[in-house]
Amino acid sequence: MHAFTFSLPTQIAFGPGTETETGKLIAGQGGHRVLVVYGGQSAVRSGLIAKVQASLTQAGLEQDTFGGIHPNPRLFQVREGVEKAKAMNADFILAVGGGSVIDASKAIALGVANPEADLWDFWLRKQPVERTLPVGTVLTISAAGSETSDSAVLTRDDTLEKRGLSSQLFRPRFAVMDPELTYTLPPYQIACGVVDMMMHTLDRYFTSVTDNTLTDEIAEGVLRNAVRWGKKAVSTPNDYQAMSELMWTGSISHNDLTGLGAPKDFAPHQLGHELSAKFDCAHGASLSAMWGSWAAYCWKENPSRFAQLGVKVWGLELNGGSIQDLAQQAIMQTVDYFRALGMPTCLSELGCPIQTEEELQDLARRCTFYGARTIGSFRVLGYEDILAIYRMANH
Repeated sequence: MHAFTFSLPTQIAFGPGTETETGKLIAGQGGHRVLVVYGGQSAVRSGLIAKVQASLTQAGLEQDTFGGIHPNPRLFQVREGVEKAKAMNADFILAVGGGSVIDASKAIALGVANPEADLWDFWLRKQPVERTLPVGTVLTISAAGSETSDSAVLTRDDTLEKRGLSSQLFRPRFAVMDPELTYTLPPYQIACGVVDMMMHTLDRYFTSVTDNTLTDEIAEGVLRNAVRWGKKAVSTPNDYQAMSELMWTGSISHNDLTGLGAPKDFAPHQLGHELSAKFDCAHGASLSAMWGSWAAYCWKENPSRFAQLGVKVWGLELNGGSIQDLAQQAIMQTVDYFRALGMPTCLSELGCPIQTEEELQDLARRCTFYGARTIGSFRVLGYEDILAIYRMANH
């Protein structure tokens, strides 16, 4: 194992009915005035928001709500949430939802704790993250892993810039995880979540450091579990075992356990971010649309790594063939699995119009922050590489 630092302070309350413990968990963290953040009206119609609010009332907590968080959360909404939290003098932010709601809540918490700062400056790395309000989560979608992660992604609505920001202070104080809350999700949303948790793992698995054996075993186990239960969850969303396995898999995929001792890659995430920023498509779908092209472009950097994925995750065998053949089979298996979930594997399947060369160049420029960065660590990608990958996916 190579050197690493790991901290996971998030308390997990997992199982049916755990959302009724929310008030007690907040009180245990010293919260008194809580802003409850959520997305669409489904959380209201299902009775979940009322149930959570009742739990807060029972614990003697003051509360207000802030709903309507958009998928791929927008800066303007977060600013509105900051003002609402400040108006009630909130000292705790509770996210009831999936990754977008949780990321927005982390951003609201940061904005409230730093009223003198321009919130977007944190995502531009102009301001260090030194303080934030505590955040708790009631998870309703198995996908992003934001309920245990140190990251938050935000989109600036006027420029369509999408940026991620990481800080140990972003790790939620607790995560309430009741798999039964995910029973009403549409199949497409479940499939997007399966892709997202797989990609959080793959973007750590494909790295320039490949001799962390236990880390690899954890990552491969997470991938096998997502593959095993993903199609079952899509076809039978009220299957408790499938939905519970996915819920925990999603958390493990993004709490850093699957990448300890090695640098992250996350190039497919960066490629996908530009698509979801421009076309407002689902995050998971943007990842499956790009991964096959990224893999086809980068696999020769280390064919053995892709071959290992084929053997350990997909059960492939060498059978007298070459490592190169096995690597390409592993890529095909992964892409085929995305298709089996009903996920896109190129831009047209994502619902995007075929892009002109000028539009592809604009995507590539945006992905490099207009020349300010490269992406990836498995293979470091500059503008020309990124443009080539977008071209490969442009069909």
